[in-house]
Amino acid sequence: MTEAQEARRVLGAGPMTGSVVAGFEPVRDQFEAYLSADPSYSAQLSVYHRGEPVVDLVGGPHLAADSVTGLFSASKGIAAIAFAMLVDDGQIALDRPVAAYWPEFAANGKETISVRQLLSHTAGLLGVPGGFRDEEVLASDAAAARIAAEPPIWRPGVAVGYHGLTMGIFMEELTRRVTGGSLRELYESRIRLPRDIDVFLGLPEAEEKRFVPVRPLVLAGDETVGGFAPDGLAGLAFNNVNNPVPLDQIYLSPNNRAVRAAGPAALGAIGSARGVARAYAAALGHVGARVLSAAGIAAVSQLQAWGTDRILNKTASFAVVFETPAPGFEFGSYQAFGHSGASGAMGLADPLYDMALGYVPNPMQHPASAGDKAVRLSLLARQAIARR
Repeated sequence: MTEAQEARRVLGAGPMTGSVVAGFEPVRDQFEAYLSADPSYSAQLSVYHRGEPVVDLVGGPHLAADSVTGLFSASKGIAAIAFAMLVDDGQIALDRPVAAYWPEFAANGKETISVRQLLSHTAGLLGVPGGFRDEEVLASDAAAARIAAEPPIWRPGVAVGYHGLTMGIFMEELTRRVTGGSLRELYESRIRLPRDIDVFLGLPEAEEKRFVPVRPLVLAGDETVGGFAPDGLAGLAFNNVNNPVPLDQIYLSPNNRAVRAAGPAALGAIGSARGVARAYAAALGHVGARVLSAAGIAAVSQLQAWGTDRILNKTASFAVVFETPAPGFEFGSYQAFGHSGASGAMGLADPLYDMALGYVPNPMQHPASAGDKAVRLSLLARQAIARR
């Protein structure tokens, strides 16, 4: 047993269980404070440092240590780790036109859009008139064919706006074009299976017994959640045009078994905080064989787009698919990259600290992808690492 393992404090039964390595008690205390402040709040938290799990906590009434649940858009970060391997391997060049790999994409004036623009939320390809059909999203080759025929909504590169659904379709189609297989197969064969990572892009039936549905957002009496015009750009980006159903109740929710089974890259990953942290630790080269080179990490984590998000109306900071820290969302150091989800889930890697973090709450949190709790917990973890 290592010195760190000997120093690990194992917590008993109660509202919070798990373990922390000595020095990470402030993370534990903050997590416990969140649990104490809200009896309906549940969460899992996992932190890796240089491949060692230093925080492994779970608490609240809705999640157990071995539970898996829906990650919503935090799925994009998991999928992006796999996609980044294609960039790192030289199979996809970020500055080549998308049409070099996907010829049909050149339609309607898109022949010069680069892979870099497409994957940094600046291409203006949010959706299709009337929205995608559910089955097109779950088997996204049909969705890819429809978006390939569309003109950009804005001139590529002049604005940044969250491509909430199509970002997953882009990654999936480009993977098919260069490998002949699916993004799910790439992730499964080269990342998840070799390292026993507890995040799935397509949850097997055998794992269903561990699945916990994402519970809907519960607001305090004085809280409100801003909506968006159902026939506007946000409605298009979230495939919710003219659809009055709240986003957490639509068909394309991880609470739907068809979505869990398909595992669409934009929103369908199912997993635990342990799995999310382990996936990002693998990206940093700390779990099993190295997934990405240092140059590969630098290429996909470099800031590509910055400004007021045309869809979300807040400051956007995007790398290649990944989110990067921004004012009001400082989830890591200037080197960090990751992705949040509508439920409040967060996954991140921070090369400056050799740290990976996974945070999975239930029910959905408000503010959602702002991830206030994840931001605070990440800061405390980084401070603990700095003291080691």
